[in-house]
Amino acid sequence: MDLTALAGELQTGLKLQVLTNEPLSRHTTWRLGGPADLLARPRSREELDYCLSFARRKGLPLHILGNGSNLLVLDGGVRGLVVQTREWRQVIIEGRKILATAGTLLPGLLQVASKKGLGGLEFAAGIPATIGGAVVMNAGTPAGCLGDRVVRVEVLDCDGHSHILENREISFTYRHSSLRRAGTVVTVTLELVLDEVPAIRERIEANLHRRRSRQPLEWPNAGSVFKNPPGYYAGRLIEAVGAKGWRVGGAEVAEKHANFIINRGQATAADVMELIERVRETVARQLGIDLELEIEVWGEGL
Repeated sequence: MDLTALAGELQTGLKLQVLTNEPLSRHTTWRLGGPADLLARPRSREELDYCLSFARRKGLPLHILGNGSNLLVLDGGVRGLVVQTREWRQVIIEGRKILATAGTLLPGLLQVASKKGLGGLEFAAGIPATIGGAVVMNAGTPAGCLGDRVVRVEVLDCDGHSHILENREISFTYRHSSLRRAGTVVTVTLELVLDEVPAIRERIEANLHRRRSRQPLEWPNAGSVFKNPPGYYAGRLIEAVGAKGWRVGGAEVAEKHANFIINRGQATAADVMELIERVRETVARQLGIDLELEIEVWGEGL
């Protein structure tokens, strides 16, 4: 595969430079991961359509990247084309409804909504994701999840055709949705609730304070590594088997919250994977509970 030639051809339809062999450690919140063959950053609907069409025409494997949170990219990197959406951020408000393009970051969306006196998203304060990625995984906390607020989602299928999916047509479950197999998310429409601006901001600040006090946000991380098994909290199970502070290379089970694995510097994806498997095996052996990953894993090992 001639990456330079492919990048040059793809570049004709984009404003930002198409990158080749781009380390995805620069684009993930864990700050680790191998290179993408091609990385494109569309800034409009037209550019997004162009990227997806290019991947289809060239037969390239396609990966949609938001803010790189909740994601582990293996050290061998990702083949084909990675399309990063976060350069395309647009928000339109109509009454209590708010339409956001896939690359809109949740913190920015929350800020826009709060200024207009629109509440209901405060649970998402501090989640470093794009709305596109967040809706696919039904991001949330015990206080709420994104699926509760979704009115409709526009997706592009594998043939490039646009479809509008109403909430009733989407299955939202714990950290998962049927959107994962529906196509590429283009826009998300949410319905919020009218409230007083000071009250909304107070809840946002309270949630941010709670996150800072309980989660190791001072270190690169990808959020919760494991889903909470029914009736349990994954972090408490991991703590119960004595795994807090376990290290492999530069990766460590965080002392502040055991369901976080932090990059203490120079961690590799292999370090993280080894630590994940060690934790899973120990919890299964000692407690008889299987932990399921909440993060996505992309790419190839070395």
